[in-house]
Amino acid sequence: MNKTVTLNQESDTVALGGMVAGSITTGASIYLEGDLGAGKTTFTRGFVQSLGYDGIVKSPTYTLVESYNLNNFTVYHFDLYRLSDPEELEYIGIRDYFDRNSVCLIEWPDKGEGVLPPPDLIIRISYDDRNIGRTVEFIAETDIGAGIVGKLS
Repeated sequence: MNKTVTLNQESDTVALGGMVAGSITTGASIYLEGDLGAGKTTFTRGFVQSLGYDGIVKSPTYTLVESYNLNNFTVYHFDLYRLSDPEELEYIGIRDYFDRNSVCLIEWPDKGEGVLPPPDLIIRISYDDRNIGRTVEFIAETDIGAGIVGKLS
């Protein structure tokens, strides 16, 4: 199941993150794809804050992962942009992050190819034709991903 939505401003991206978070009932692996500045971290901010986190959500560009222990899940936000070799993920125990009690949001998943588990859902964010808004494509890869997409209005 796939879906495409158009966003006009940053607040729409934050709201979409919250909608996706509200549609998750079990752990999930979500790949966030898009160019620099497309809105991957903004989406993550909406996702995490809608689950009750009231602190700053920042991109873990240098630390690789930020964790948020929330009521329903632990959310792990990965940013693999600066990863030079996918094998580096083995050193941080990447496999331990993925279970049914965690949601893993992964920016730049192509950098971890061959080591990351396959996604339940791919969210591809791109600039629209005017470079003002964004187009967001949801690509469900598993039944979990299809369940998330199916709940989005």
